[in-house]
Parts: sequence; structure tokens; C-alpha cells
Amino acid sequence: MSRDLTVKYGEMDSPIGPITIASTPRGICQIRFGNSDSQKFSLLRWCQKWINSDFQADHLQRDDDAHREVVEQLESYFAGERWEFTVPLDIRGTSFQKMVWSELLQIPYGETRSYKDIAVNMGAPKAVRAIGGANNKNPLPILIPCHRVVGSNGAMVGYGGGIHIKEFLLELERKQILAEQAR
Repeated sequence: MSRDLTVKYGEMDSPIGPITIASTPRGICQIRFGNSDSQKFSLLRWCQKWINSDFQADHLQRDDDAHREVVEQLESYFAGERWEFTVPLDIRGTSFQKMVWSELLQIPYGETRSYKDIAVNMGAPKAVRAIGGANNKNPLPILIPCHRVVGSNGAMVGYGGGIHIKEFLLELERKQILAEQAR
């Protein structure tokens, strides 16, 4: 990647609070819970790790209009009208993390899987803790639905935005599934 790559970021309001969105020319690279002011330093550190170690703060450019499409899709998701996302993604992570995140993308809307289910599906049944770690590092929560991963007993375990956000997202999806079934 070029040293002068600019990462655009913006913010949207949502039912779960402000969401910061960042993108490269290839696609959405980060979704963070919280306003952009509180997330800017963490976003810069992420860019230095995954974009370029020389990445400087002046390469972060505030541009809320750059994320209009993903904001519209997220608003539609929160309104219960969208079950999948079609915006281009620029997914950065280790090979293992990307394998886990790819598995998360296979979890249908309104359903959950356990960390163990994911480990077994990946052919690595003993990798439950590593899968939990990769899930925790998901740079694109909601778009890559890590909120759909629960403990083996169905318990709400760990979520970067807080368990209350995980519960909100799962309940939102559950209500839409029930509404669809009632039609």
C-alpha cells in the first residue's frame, strides 16, 4: 500500500449509539462503537498496524459523505429491513482471523452459533479459544456478524461493544424473523 493512503472516517447515529465507520479505497475497513472523537486514536493505531507502520494522523480524513452507502444499509438493518450487507469490505487481519470471519459471514440472520460450532466447522475443534480471540478482533462488527456467536450453553459471552449491544442486535434479528414467519 502507498504510504500516502488516506483512510476516510465518519460517524452515524444508531439505536445503539454513535458508530464510527472507516474506509480505504477498497472498501469499509473499520466499524467502531462510539463517536469518532473517542475512536480516532484507536483507529490511527489500527491503521499503523494494518495499513502502514508509517501511517500518520493527517492521513485520517473526516468525510461522513464517503460512507453514505454503508450508513443507508446500516439504517435499513436497524429498521429491520435488511438482512445482509452488500458494501465492499477491506478486511485486514491474519490468515486465521480472516478464516474465522469468513465463517461468521455464513451464520444466517437471526441465528446463532457457538464458538465450538465455528471451530468444528473450520475443522479445528480444539481452537475454541483462538476463535474467541479472532472474534474479539473483528474489525467490522455487524457487517461481519460476530454478535451471532454465543457460548456453548447459549450464554451471551463477550462483545466488543458490550453485551447490551449484542443482546440488542440479536433481539432485533429475532423480532424480524418472527415477523417474517407470521406473514
